[in-house]
Amino acid sequence: MIRITEQPSLYNDLEQKRIEEITAGINTEDKKVALAIEQALPQVNKLIEAIVNKLKNGGRMFYLGAGSGGRLSVLDAIELPTTYGVDSDLVNVVLAGGVENLVSALEEKEDDVEEGWDTLKEANITTKDIVVGISASGTTPFVISALKECRKNNITTGCLVSNADSPIAAESDFPVEVITGPEFITGSTRMKCGTAQKMLFDMISTTVMIQLGRVEGNSMVNVKLINDKIVDRGVKMLMAKTNIINYDQAKSFLLQYGSVKKALENYLTITH
Repeated sequence: MIRITEQPSLYNDLEQKRIEEITAGINTEDKKVALAIEQALPQVNKLIEAIVNKLKNGGRMFYLGAGSGGRLSVLDAIELPTTYGVDSDLVNVVLAGGVENLVSALEEKEDDVEEGWDTLKEANITTKDIVVGISASGTTPFVISALKECRKNNITTGCLVSNADSPIAAESDFPVEVITGPEFITGSTRMKCGTAQKMLFDMISTTVMIQLGRVEGNSMVNVKLINDKIVDRGVKMLMAKTNIINYDQAKSFLLQYGSVKKALENYLTITH
């Protein structure tokens, strides 16, 4: 395979460039990310369909990664229980070095070929679940070794990579290859590759949650009411979807039932 992610930057003598030249160059490269994802949408759609099928049938999803991509997957996963009111173990992350060491950047752990599968076994991984490997290069030993074990045990696999024909894609039932090209700083895959990964996490988790019925219209009706901003958003959603026109009345009704979804269900029961 050719590691496009490690090829020399299209830009040189960066230390001699003005600020406006540097930011213009980075912006030019960033524009390429969404177009690269567009090319991979058929692969993305197949992966999402597989995830939805697993979760609808009582399974769980596991992101499996190291470095920037692994850390970004943690940020995606921790948002879902609050935003969509799902159980905290529905979407999980197996991070090289452990999620508890998120801010430590234990980059050397990406070469550990045992930790990933050991962590999945500790989580009682089964054939009902799906594991999605994350690697810009597509060659991270931590990810490859765990995906190999998954396939040996008939566990469905997917991946998000930024090089074509990678070993990780070869171990994935549903590979997603987003080819973003050389980085602005040669090999700095936290840049375009990281941006692509963040966009993919948003796309995948949002679409999955919609498919699981956690969104109605365009509203987060299952959002957990954890702060004043979200309560205010919930009150306005409830008022927009009912005949309640008094803010305080809508707020009281919302807090009584704990979510917009439950408040709406009870409102419809009462008014019909």
